[in-house]
Amino acid sequence: MDEHGYPTPDAMREMLKAVMDPEIGINIVDLGLLYDVWAEDGSAYVKMTLTTMGCPLTELIHQQCTLVLTRLPNIEDADVEFVFTPPWSTDMISPEAKEELRAMGFNI
Repeated sequence: MDEHGYPTPDAMREMLKAVMDPEIGINIVDLGLLYDVWAEDGSAYVKMTLTTMGCPLTELIHQQCTLVLTRLPNIEDADVEFVFTPPWSTDMISPEAKEELRAMGFNI
């Protein structure tokens, strides 16, 4: 918890590891989709991107982020903003997730 009684960005990132990209099967944090996260005034704020601009599962990811973050102390709501600048690339994927994707047959 931070000095205002809200979860720290690191704690929020850890919780968001429960949110999986439904098409790839890797969490949004290790995929490098999460750009920023913070909490204030009883809300969690997320700035993230998607692997593709026209992702048909955007609403599902939004709902999962909200569900996970509102389970944290003092968080009543979540505001998830999808941005496409900077654009996502495979360079943003964590080394552990790259290994997992290679094991699944992806050329990363």
